[in-house]
Amino acid sequence: DGLVISENAKSHNIDVKIPKSELEAEDKGAEEEHPRESDSNILDVSSDYPRDKHISIQRHLADLEKLADLREDQRKPCPLCPEEKFKACYSHKLHRHLQNLHWKVSVEFEGYRMCICHLPCRPVKPNVVGDQTLSKMGAHYHCIICSATIARRTDMIGHINRHVNKGETEPRFITVRAPKSSYRVVESATDVQVLPNHSTPQKTDSYFNPKMKLNRQLIFCALAVLAGERKPIECLDAFGATGIMGLQWAKHLRSSVKVTINDCNENSVTMIKENCHLNKMKVKLNIREEDNGETVGNGEENSDTIEVTKMDANVVMHLRSFDFIHLDPFGTSVNYLDSAFRNVRNLGIVSLTSTDISSLYAKAQHVALRHYGCNIVRTEYYKELAARTVIAAATRAAARCNKGIEVLLAVALEHFVLVVVRVLRGPTPADDSAKKVRYLIHCQWCEERVFQKEGNMVEENPYQQLPCDCHGSMPGKTAVLLGPLWSGALFNTGFLRRMLLEAVQYGLDEAQPLLKTLICEAECTTLKHFSTHSPGDENKQEECGVYIRTSNTSAESYIVPGKRKSEEVLRSAAKRQRAEHSAEHPPFYYNVHRHSIKGMNMPKLNKFLNYLSEAGYRISRTHFDPMGVRTNAPLAQFKTILMKYSTPTYVGAQAEGPVHLPGEIQVGEEVPAAAAVKVEEAELAEDAKSGVTAAMFTESYPTHCAAE
Repeated sequence: DGLVISENAKSHNIDVKIPKSELEAEDKGAEEEHPRESDSNILDVSSDYPRDKHISIQRHLADLEKLADLREDQRKPCPLCPEEKFKACYSHKLHRHLQNLHWKVSVEFEGYRMCICHLPCRPVKPNVVGDQTLSKMGAHYHCIICSATIARRTDMIGHINRHVNKGETEPRFITVRAPKSSYRVVESATDVQVLPNHSTPQKTDSYFNPKMKLNRQLIFCALAVLAGERKPIECLDAFGATGIMGLQWAKHLRSSVKVTINDCNENSVTMIKENCHLNKMKVKLNIREEDNGETVGNGEENSDTIEVTKMDANVVMHLRSFDFIHLDPFGTSVNYLDSAFRNVRNLGIVSLTSTDISSLYAKAQHVALRHYGCNIVRTEYYKELAARTVIAAATRAAARCNKGIEVLLAVALEHFVLVVVRVLRGPTPADDSAKKVRYLIHCQWCEERVFQKEGNMVEENPYQQLPCDCHGSMPGKTAVLLGPLWSGALFNTGFLRRMLLEAVQYGLDEAQPLLKTLICEAECTTLKHFSTHSPGDENKQEECGVYIRTSNTSAESYIVPGKRKSEEVLRSAAKRQRAEHSAEHPPFYYNVHRHSIKGMNMPKLNKFLNYLSEAGYRISRTHFDPMGVRTNAPLAQFKTILMKYSTPTYVGAQAEGPVHLPGEIQVGEEVPAAAAVKVEEAELAEDAKSGVTAAMFTESYPTHCAAE
């Protein structure tokens, strides 16, 4: 073993620095090649010259298997484990060992995998137990940059990140560097090069998330719709990272947009410039930066020019005005709302992507209160609650700048919350928007909810606003006050239809199903009644090579030259749209599984939607929850219809088929919850007298089914 260690040290040319205190405590017979373990579990190694990489650092699992020289007819030992730890075995067992115990727990960096090593490269202090001395082999990782050995995987990841932050990303061994094409990503015909640590989000490094592709497609569709209204428009990607979003805007919309990509990180700015050249785009540097020979000749601007700036997002939004601003910071976006709404132009668009889902989805309620000033709890409609929380924060920020907002789109999915709003300048729109920020009364027993009425007068019994009767039948306080939240509509149907046309035009397949669901949700209708032609929009007009359906008097069909006249036409068109679509979609939704009846099989969701529609209620599916139903039916009627068409799980004395309601209750009527409870109790008493068995649902206990 000592021979192996000495050869390893000679081949790596390791110069180990050991404190004097440790040298004094070292046994006299120990060799200098055996370094002692420091308190930080990291050896201080100096290797500024090229060296051979350790055998635990490989690109592919097949390269690791080649070291073992796998053959079916021979037993082979593990190349990263000593013989006493893992005995020699056949190929299939050794393959599982290498894959599960070495490859899966490796640390990735620039295409290489630093696998865990059990060889005696890193000696551990011996443990003296009685008269025996147990020498323990320590598992460790070999750093690809500085050849240090580190015991824990989390410490190794932090060690590599410190190298990256210092700019030390060159492996110090003699080998062929990984080609840059291994980190090139193509999305929507846009080719970008990402940094080596693109898969691990950090505040100081560029981050590329493939799961946000749907988010980028939705934002592109919104920008394409705005580019059809007026052009050219100045748009800003405030947090560029790799610059893929701004490159998609400039590459597809061409002369309709003037793109500015900003980032405060120098490595990200360098990556953005390289990606611009990779996509054959010219780079126009900010006037505050030094001229490095990358500016456009003679200062001219064309459709293939992208402006790249390196400054704080708040600074660039305070310095200039934009028509379209997209904010996608690391976490919450509330720190940038004031500067975004300060300089955005009238009838411009601001899109916000919030990835702090732990606070928005009520997993960290104290963080939501600190960032958004909003009190929320975990409910069945928590995703819509998160979207309304972000819109309320944007509304207050816009109102401070004497601007109002019109919500065009609100999406809350697994990884992000996206909100797209149009800015309306003036104190009157600001006041109208601020009035739509209200508190929500939420019943914790049955999850009924209602927005608090307008007014400043204090009510003696706020429970009277709730349609349910849980406060009267349950002890203590049964409701909580959530908010302040946005109480207006979450979608603009006309804008969503135009976004769908843009998605079809540019072949954005992932965004099309979601946009269809959003249109149905905005109109509160099912997908089978969905039509791409909205009523009254029969004319077809081509703008920027894109066909957009507009009405005869639509503002988009005759944009007059001049800023004021075009804004007046657009404002009048927006008023007409609000008058035509005065019936907003119902707020919030109900989860069918949450309100299902114990001991009963509920009907299929599509059939249940038909039953609600036949009863005279507006219904639609929702993208927030695959089992959610958005309807204007009160919760009491929702449960009544659900119980009527549910079948018993165990068919005993009951006959098969749906449970029939008493004749006094008509499904089409909107029966208050308290009245429904009284009628059901009266019928239950009559059935008990006549000996007829029935399964009735008590409204006071929303998940309990009493069988008589």
